[in-house]
Amino acid sequence: MDRGTKIYALILGLICLTLAVVFLYETPKVRELNNRLEAINEINDFPYQFKVLRVENDIATLNSPVSIDLPCGKVIGIIFPSIKGKSLLSSEYQDAQKLLAKVQMLAGKTIKSDPDINKIAWELDRSWLIQNGVSLNNL
Repeated sequence: MDRGTKIYALILGLICLTLAVVFLYETPKVRELNNRLEAINEINDFPYQFKVLRVENDIATLNSPVSIDLPCGKVIGIIFPSIKGKSLLSSEYQDAQKLLAKVQMLAGKTIKSDPDINKIAWELDRSWLIQNGVSLNNL
């Protein structure tokens, strides 16, 4: 390898390493809060994994499979495959919707119980939705 190629490879390697650190680094506070979520069986055993994405000042941002723009009707069958295709009015669908809301509220309360956190923000989990075939074109 000539000198120019070695320098190019070194610079490219440093850029890749920097990007990996930036995107994969989890602050100690985020790690601590996610460990709290994992310690609660009802949250940890749920088919969708709620996670703290970041903490800025006193606001913790958690992921969510639903939002105002994307109602749970589009994702409830992904989280609970046994009710896929059932009517929105069916008792199974209603129970699944209530369970999703209950676990999401529990995740929020768990994080908000930390003395450093005063507010919870929810962010739509776009990558999870895309991986599960939900179209985000209209969002």
